[in-house]
Amino acid sequence: MQSVIAIVLVLGVLIFFHELGHFIVARLFKIGVPVFSLGFGPKLFSFVSGGTEYRLSAVPLGGYVKLAGESAQEDLPSDIPPESSFSLRPPWQRILVVGAGPVFNFVLAIFIYWGLFWYHGQQELLPVVGQVQENSAAEAAELQSGDRVLTINGQEIQYWRHLSDRIQESEGQAMHLTVLRDDQVVQLTAEPQVATRQNIFGEDIRVAMLGITAAGETQSIAMGPGTALIAGAEQTWEIVTLTVQGIIKLVGRIIPADNIGGPILIAQLVSEQAAEGLTNLLALTALISINLGLLNLLPVPVLDGGHILFYTIETITGKPLNPRAQEIAYKFGLAFLIALMTFAVFNDITRFFK
Repeated sequence: MQSVIAIVLVLGVLIFFHELGHFIVARLFKIGVPVFSLGFGPKLFSFVSGGTEYRLSAVPLGGYVKLAGESAQEDLPSDIPPESSFSLRPPWQRILVVGAGPVFNFVLAIFIYWGLFWYHGQQELLPVVGQVQENSAAEAAELQSGDRVLTINGQEIQYWRHLSDRIQESEGQAMHLTVLRDDQVVQLTAEPQVATRQNIFGEDIRVAMLGITAAGETQSIAMGPGTALIAGAEQTWEIVTLTVQGIIKLVGRIIPADNIGGPILIAQLVSEQAAEGLTNLLALTALISINLGLLNLLPVPVLDGGHILFYTIETITGKPLNPRAQEIAYKFGLAFLIALMTFAVFNDITRFFK
């Protein structure tokens, strides 16, 4: 029951924020919004306020904001004036309304990370050696478990990521280390070994290694609301960058297609993280929100990115895309999404049985 509630809440929050983006910007431009629905199918509950019917519908797998005059062929309701029609607005306004949904997904991620950083602080791994691998550069340099690296080539090493960066920058050249061992400062010289390893995308890359693992000691850095907001934005941007790289490598078949996951995988992850606690669940929600925002920005007809593409073409050419061409594009886009979702569900089922 806890898992079911968590899945419904996470999906509800993600959908609500996405549609809220469309709704707010449409209202700012005084575009009519007859319906704001959370969910699809039969409505369970609704009320009308400010000319908009707010619905809670039975199928919690999506949502929508119905804009007045979404297409030029659509008749406006009698209570909505022509100037409130979406299709009669200039393309730049329509682009902003459509793009606001994905943008709000990124805003939600920033907001979640901001709260987590503000409440918990930022966890940093300390540069304390855990294990020293046999026949490694660290063993040859006489590094020992428990050593804390203070400097490398005179540069202060505050956290483990600094240590990792200095090792990679060495490109296999000898490094002079200052370490703290049993309250004594020890000077060592290490020459990292360069080897071929796989990165997170499965690509072979050349990396320099000492042959050590972290001891796992961490330090919590307290953050105020301002610094936490900056850290939240940086975390969101980092994940956006990695996700975009992943999509590009997926299209280039560098990443195997069986890595694509669908609703079953999302439900499993939400269930697992809900069992781990609220912090883990919120972090996963932010991650899914970023992926949802990027997915909707893909230039595929039916998705927000496809609409933005059409409106951009209209801006350049000065006239809307041919309705027949739009209809054909939407059919192809819908077929692509159905095929992609089917493939993702197939991967989920295969992964589950494996």
